[in-house]
Amino acid sequence: LLFPVSNLCGKCRPRDTGLLQPSLNFLYWSLHQTTPCSQQRAVAVLLSNVSLLELLQKVLECTWLRSSPSGPAYLSCEDALLCSGWLLVASLLLYQHRYNTEVHQTLSLDLTEVLNAVIFRNKKPILLLVSIMQFLRAALRQNFSSSLLVIVGQNTAQGAAQPQPSSLQDAALHPLATQQVFSLVVSLQNLLVHKDLLLSQAVVACLETLVEYLYVKNQDVALHVASQPWHRFLLFTLLNAGQKSFLQPEVLRLMTLFVRYQSSNIISQKEISQILQEAAEANLAELPEATSCALRLFLCQV
Repeated sequence: LLFPVSNLCGKCRPRDTGLLQPSLNFLYWSLHQTTPCSQQRAVAVLLSNVSLLELLQKVLECTWLRSSPSGPAYLSCEDALLCSGWLLVASLLLYQHRYNTEVHQTLSLDLTEVLNAVIFRNKKPILLLVSIMQFLRAALRQNFSSSLLVIVGQNTAQGAAQPQPSSLQDAALHPLATQQVFSLVVSLQNLLVHKDLLLSQAVVACLETLVEYLYVKNQDVALHVASQPWHRFLLFTLLNAGQKSFLQPEVLRLMTLFVRYQSSNIISQKEISQILQEAAEANLAELPEATSCALRLFLCQV
């Protein structure tokens, strides 16, 4: 079925939402639900379809050509198509890298536009933000060096042989700019305050991947981002007044991040002791799977 469905997608236009949206969903789930042996073949089938990749390029570009005036709770047919497109491309990035699959057509994206879609949300639906962040995580994990993806933007052009001192840090973070990093972190912090479960999971995961990327590129910037004083205020904003308030997956993952990068001004021995106390008093068998996984990672990091 991958052959006819992917070929059908390649013959469509981005405005054919009624046909494209379920078709892209089918391709997405075909990648994720098949066996590992078949998964490699499925990736090869999709990446060999030039017309499909050209269609995906046009779909993603529609993200910055339209706004969502109805607000974050409303998902239109066009927004749903964008979600499917971003999730499918994120998956293709992941599996192309895993299997080193041959690429017949590259996707070209403006990194500034991608970042601005998250930084300046303009009432974008939550699911669309989550989908874009999923793509951003995949690109960050591969250091923006995937053979499937061509990144363009203000920081991608090769400048003069002798960069200015103010641009040395940007050069280290290439293709990200330092100001883009700080703006993205602030935006992610603001998104966490919404306390939407799906959004919180995506934001924390994106923040984790971003700091990992920064740590490889420039440790000083990574540690500066991880130790921002606003993180501490954000952390306690997320905590509810009920019992076991620290045992929330997104809170535990944030705590793990701060412990990993030794942000002692954000998380102190007192908070670590409180988490251990709450874990000791909890019925571990009754904890949700996400909480159990986050708690295990936290304890391993400590």
